[in-house]
Amino acid sequence: MALETQLHHVRQEDGAVGAYSLATPEEISAVRRILADAGLWAGTSRIAYLGLVDPPRGQRTAPHAPVDRRFRVFVHDVAGARPHDVTVSVTRGEVDADVELDTAVTGELPVLEEEFEAVEEILNADPRWLSALTARGLDPAKVRVAPLSAGVFEYPEEKGRRILRGLAFVQEHASDSPWAHPVDGLVAYVDVMSRTVDQVLDFGPVDVPAEHGNFTEPELTGPVRTTQRPIEITQPEGPSFTVTGGNHVEWERWSLDVGFDVREGLVLHNISFDDAAAGDPGERKPTRRRRILDRASIAEMVVPYGDPSPVRSWQNYFDTGEYLVGQFANSLELGCDCLGEITYLSPIVSDAFGNPREIRNGICMHEEDWSILAKHSDLWSGVNYVRRNRRLVISFFTTIGNYDYGFYWYLYLDGTIEFEAKATGVVFTSAQPSKDYRYSSEMAPGLGAPFHQHLFSARLDFALDGGPNRVEEEDAVRVPLGPGNERGNAFTRRRTLLARESEAARESDMAVGRSWVVTNPESRNRLGEPVGYKIHPQGHPTLLADPASSVAGRAAFATKALWVTQYDPAERYPTGDFVNQHPGGAGLPAYQAQDRNLDGTDLVVWHTFGLTHFPRPEDWPIMPVDHVGFRIRPEGFFDRSPVLDVPAPAPGGGSHCHR
Repeated sequence: MALETQLHHVRQEDGAVGAYSLATPEEISAVRRILADAGLWAGTSRIAYLGLVDPPRGQRTAPHAPVDRRFRVFVHDVAGARPHDVTVSVTRGEVDADVELDTAVTGELPVLEEEFEAVEEILNADPRWLSALTARGLDPAKVRVAPLSAGVFEYPEEKGRRILRGLAFVQEHASDSPWAHPVDGLVAYVDVMSRTVDQVLDFGPVDVPAEHGNFTEPELTGPVRTTQRPIEITQPEGPSFTVTGGNHVEWERWSLDVGFDVREGLVLHNISFDDAAAGDPGERKPTRRRRILDRASIAEMVVPYGDPSPVRSWQNYFDTGEYLVGQFANSLELGCDCLGEITYLSPIVSDAFGNPREIRNGICMHEEDWSILAKHSDLWSGVNYVRRNRRLVISFFTTIGNYDYGFYWYLYLDGTIEFEAKATGVVFTSAQPSKDYRYSSEMAPGLGAPFHQHLFSARLDFALDGGPNRVEEEDAVRVPLGPGNERGNAFTRRRTLLARESEAARESDMAVGRSWVVTNPESRNRLGEPVGYKIHPQGHPTLLADPASSVAGRAAFATKALWVTQYDPAERYPTGDFVNQHPGGAGLPAYQAQDRNLDGTDLVVWHTFGLTHFPRPEDWPIMPVDHVGFRIRPEGFFDRSPVLDVPAPAPGGGSHCHR
C-alpha cells in the first residue's frame, strides 16, 4: 500500500457538537469572546489553562444531541492583577462561575510558555549572574538557562509570587546539545512577574564537562547500519475500527470517545464492551453494550530528583500540573512516530492569547498484531486451535524540556485495558563530583545524571455495568503445613474490602502478588458473583523522598500505589487544581480526609506507578525508551471467554494454519 494512503485524518464533523466531542476552533474563540464581554479579558491577559468541563457522570446522549458545552479557564494577568478561575458555557454564552484567586493560598497558575524565555533574558541583565559566568570564563551568549518550576521551600518571601529557578548549560553552537555541558555550582531564583532576580547562589566554579553529546553527528554514530530490511505493515482493506463524530471510536467489541486536554493529554470516555457471551450455553441473547469506565486519564506526573546538592535539592517537576503535558503534544509523522495503517486526530487547544491552535496529528490510532491470543493442541479430541491477538493503540507524545514521554492506551480483544508510558529524550545532567558520588551516575567524563523518578497517577472512573462499585484488595496467602494441609502444598487468596476512604490508601506488595478488584455488587455474572475488573500493578517503588520532605507533601499521591475516593466532580486531580508553588495537602489527602463510604457507590480509583531511574552510560547521549504502566483485566465481568468468536487466522506465509 502506498505510504500516502496509509494516513487517515479525522476532524470534527459539521453540525451539533456532542457531550464528549473534541473542542472546536469556534468554541475556543467563543470562550475568549465571553470572557471579554464579562470584563474578564484585557490586553495583558493570558490563558494558563483552557479545557472542557466533563458532562455529568454517566450522561448518555446521542453523538450530536444538544448539550451544554462548558469550559474551565485559568486567566492570568501579566500586569499583576489577581488571576481568575472561570467556568464558561459556550452553549449559553454565559459565565457560570468566576473565582478570583489569592495565589499565596491557592498556589500559582501553570507556567506559561513565554516565561521560559524570560528567565534567561532576566538573568542576562543581572550583574550577579554575569559575574558568576565571568568567573567561570563563560560567554553569556553561549549559556542556555533551563526555566524550572520552583517548588515550595524555606523562602516565605516567595509565597504569592511567580518564581522559577534557573540552571545553566553551555551551548557551543546552534546545533550543540547543551545538556552535555552543565554549569554546576550555580543556580538563580527569578520572579517572572516583576522580572527581578531574588537570589544567585554561587558555590564556586566547577569544571564544565567538555565532551559533546550531539547524538546525530557521525563522530558518535559511526557508519549508519545497512543491515535493516524494510518492515511493511499493511491492511489492504483498511483498519478494523471506525471513527464517527470526530472522536467516537468503535473497534471489535469496544466503544469509546477519545478526548484531549492540555493538562492531562489523552482522556478516554465511556469505555464499553459489547458482550455477546452473556447467559447460559444454548441461549441466544442480544449483544449488550456494557460500561467499564466512565473516564480514564493520567491526571498527574511528578519527576522528583534525589541529589541533595544545594544546587539541585529543590528539583521536582509536576509535568502535568505545572507545565501541562497536553499543550506540548508532538505532531506525529507516519513512518517515524507511528507505523502502519494510521488514523490521526488533530485536537484543538487554546494558545496563551485565547486563539485556537491545532495540534496536527496529535493523536495516533492504529491496530497491532499482538502474538497469540489462545492456543491448544488437544491429545484426546485432536483439535489444534490457535487464535491471534491484536490490540487497538491510542497514543500521543509530548516533550517537556529534556524528556519526551509517550502515553499509550491499549485495548485488547479479551477485554483487557492497558496503559504504558514510554520515557525517552535526554537525561538531566550535572557535573559528577567523584566516581563514588552516591546520588548520580557518571555518563561521560566528568558528566553526571542525578538519580530520579518518573511517577504517574492514573485516574480511573469505574462504572462497571453503569452501577455502583466497591474495591477489594487481593493478596496471595501461603497456608502453613498442618491439619488440612498435611503435605504443605496449599495456598489461597485473601480479599479485604476497602470500605472507607481512610482504609483506601494502599501500598503494592509483589511478595504476595497484590492486586485490587473493582466490582459492581448489583450486577452478577451467571455464577452469581459480582462482575469485576482487576488492577494489576507492576509494583515498582513509589516516592523515595523522605515523608517529611517538601515534595512528599506536595506529591502525596505518589507515596501510595492506590487511592480510592468517592466520586465528586470537583475532585479532578490527585494534587489539587493549582500545583505550581502549592505547599501541599491538596488533592488526594484532602479528598481522603472526608472518610466517605466506598462500599457500593460511585467511586474513583487513583493508581500510582512509575520508574525509578538510576541512569546508565547506555542512556547517554540520548536515552532509549524505558517503559512502565499497568493493566486492568476482566475478573468475572464476562460469563465465559469473550473471544470465542474470534476467527481463525488466515493461512499465510506459505504454511497452513491449523484450526
